[in-house]
Amino acid sequence: MAEERLQKIIAAAGVTSRRKAEELITQGAVQVNGALVTELGTKADLARDHIRVNGKLLQGAERHRYYMLNKPRGYVTTVSDPEKRPTVMEFFERLKNAGRVYPVGRLDYLSEGLLLMTNDGSLANLLTKASTQVEKTYLVKVSGKPTEEALEQLRTGVMIEKGRYGSREGRVRTAPVQIKLIREGENPWYEMVLIEGRNRELRKMFEEVGHHVEKIRRVGFGPLVLDLPPGELRELDEQEIAALDRVTRKRPVKKAPETEAHASSAVPSPAPPRFASERPIGKGPAKLPKAVSIKRTGGVARPGATSSAKKYGAAPRTFSRPGASRPKPSTPKSGPRGR
Repeated sequence: MAEERLQKIIAAAGVTSRRKAEELITQGAVQVNGALVTELGTKADLARDHIRVNGKLLQGAERHRYYMLNKPRGYVTTVSDPEKRPTVMEFFERLKNAGRVYPVGRLDYLSEGLLLMTNDGSLANLLTKASTQVEKTYLVKVSGKPTEEALEQLRTGVMIEKGRYGSREGRVRTAPVQIKLIREGENPWYEMVLIEGRNRELRKMFEEVGHHVEKIRRVGFGPLVLDLPPGELRELDEQEIAALDRVTRKRPVKKAPETEAHASSAVPSPAPPRFASERPIGKGPAKLPKAVSIKRTGGVARPGATSSAKKYGAAPRTFSRPGASRPKPSTPKSGPRGR
């Protein structure tokens, strides 16, 4: 067996994510053949070397598992929360043979929708790398009607605050996005496709053009399309896993400079990504606001899949949150609504 980086071996064994594994190494919690290792980049061979994490001997890589979860509002996308808020891990607590899985990317506390969960650290790392440019599709409800000029600003990129609010890390330019109106009204809904995942990016983008975001629902992640009601999850099939792997092998498009200082010398922007409805692979229709539909142009549907909200629960290998009745799919209401 060939040598691999320690953090990759630890993540593959299901101990934690690769990023957390790197923290364990630098904190002095990892030993190789009895010697303490604190340097990132150290390699080892699990078939030959004895690797211990917090004193526990690694037994080898566990079977990779991949799940799609429709995260409801009011849950934190993390393994544990110091503020004791509900986390997405609660949906897996009583699920037999789920393994130790971790979220790929994040959805903030007030956002909902498609969240990929896996113990495949290598794939998770590739899917979240900025250079991979994996497309994420969202339905966004906005307070007030943005002008066409404001929408064009968002399409080409706007300067937003970098990092968390108040972090004073400076400002960066967002990558080009696709925006399509899918429901008119005083508080319209838009379908948006992004190729990056900055902290609260959608909310910050609309704030820059003078509008508050009321709701965010992710309905697409790479080739995956959300086909579950809130609070339910299912395992991905082999075709979906292979499609995710192919996404990570695409040659990335060169991005424009991100900092405000380099904005004037920007190189040509990458081609805008396609909408979820135009992607060739998917499991079924995304859950859209009432009376709005997306026409698909092709793809392979899961056997038994249907566009009826009443039959969402018919997906194979679908699991509900333990101890709770299965929630009904939510449908955004039209008409004005306060913040």
